[in-house]
Amino acid sequence: MTEDSQRNFRSVYYEKVGFRGVEEKKSLEILLKDDRLDTEKLCTFSQRFPLPSMYRALVWKVLLGILPPHHESHAKVMMYRKEQYLDVLHALKVVRFVSDATPQAEVYLRMYQLESGKLPRSPSFPLEPDDEVFLAIAKAMEEMVEDSVDCYWITRRFVNQLNTKYRDSLPQLPKAFEQYLNLEDGRLLTHLRMCSAAPKLPYDLWFKRCFAGCLPESSLQRQIPQDSSDAIVSKAIDLWHKHCGTPVHSS
Repeated sequence: MTEDSQRNFRSVYYEKVGFRGVEEKKSLEILLKDDRLDTEKLCTFSQRFPLPSMYRALVWKVLLGILPPHHESHAKVMMYRKEQYLDVLHALKVVRFVSDATPQAEVYLRMYQLESGKLPRSPSFPLEPDDEVFLAIAKAMEEMVEDSVDCYWITRRFVNQLNTKYRDSLPQLPKAFEQYLNLEDGRLLTHLRMCSAAPKLPYDLWFKRCFAGCLPESSLQRQIPQDSSDAIVSKAIDLWHKHCGTPVHSS
């Protein structure tokens, strides 16, 4: 029996007896022991397997460029990130844009607005659509990341990726969705079009927010099943690989 077949056998066996992800966790721990973390391998692992909660924030921070690949720099870089976080938070309190009673997700939004030069004149001004997207993602991230500094930086970098690297791709997703749905279940797509339901699907809510606020956070982090949403996420990832291949990480 080859090494790969032995690994596959063990993985199936562990899952059947209730120990999901045992082999995957070991593989991740091996990757995290490297002096210089391999972002390509970490990205591939994150796309294929759920990240154990104890390593999730670390992997996300490395992939989003919050932390450098070199282990020895992590403590110092996070010290700088925390100082910047506290400085921005203090500035917002001084100008009375936030207080201790302000919901944490809104605090993150005001910090992001201030650092990006988009802070409105008054906190009473109505939120822009992009602000609503940021809030939804921040609220979802709060459920997955305990540390407030980590949560802000991960949310900020995640939203920046959406607004820069993927901004041109987002408007194309509804059309791509219908193309792939036609390949997988043409009858369903025909039915949706016949009853005029397809144009009314909340594409903007789904894609711009990356399903934050639409699916339970436990399913977005691919850890604990909740009703059928976990299966939806897993199936979506399988179809993504099937039709689009495995994307390569790039900063």
